[in-house]
Amino acid sequence: MCAHVLVAEDDEMQAELIRRSLLAEGHTATVVHDGRAALDAARRVAPDLVVLDLMLPEIDGFGVCRVLRADDDIPVLMLTARSAEEDVLLGLELGADDYMTKPYSPRELMARIRTVLRRGGRVPADRRDDPAVRAAGLSVDPVRHEVRCDGAPVECTPAEFEILLAMVGEPERVFSRRQLLEITRGTDRASTERAVDVHIMNLRKKVEADPRRPARLLTVFGVGYKLSGAR
Repeated sequence: MCAHVLVAEDDEMQAELIRRSLLAEGHTATVVHDGRAALDAARRVAPDLVVLDLMLPEIDGFGVCRVLRADDDIPVLMLTARSAEEDVLLGLELGADDYMTKPYSPRELMARIRTVLRRGGRVPADRRDDPAVRAAGLSVDPVRHEVRCDGAPVECTPAEFEILLAMVGEPERVFSRRQLLEITRGTDRASTERAVDVHIMNLRKKVEADPRRPARLLTVFGVGYKLSGAR
């Protein structure tokens, strides 16, 4: 069962841990860090499940869940450091399908996600067969570990693959060098922020018509990089 999961978690380290666990299970993920971005992403990518932190900035998890339930029946698994019974009941009354209190084990979280997906029957057959994430003419398949650019196969190093997978999952999001460095930690322990620049430079040679004038992998000066869909 391959699903696209929206992870709304303001703790970036926790969000990255969840993202990696989902990829290891064969799922794909879009990650956001505040409630307003969660609602925007839910409308944009139509996820099969939302992992929703309760204590989000902008709009808290209760507010996000309330809007999601008004718009659709997307399954919601709530995460929170607050274990008060009234919080649990309110989350369930708003329509959350399950509820986990921090700290939790990634293994238990993945088991809960499998249960909610199975119970909801939300994953369409075509997505089970095609788990690839697509944006800006790029397709990244985390199960087959394949990248395509405008339909043509692209050979990537493990670190390049992780960077593309993250950026294709969140087009137009600006990733700092430090964030991209954390994304590559599992594949390149000796990596540095300078190495991230090299990875981007090499990716541009593979996915840009003119690497000196990139139209996909753009530099946001003083911040980092983003994947742009405007080409």
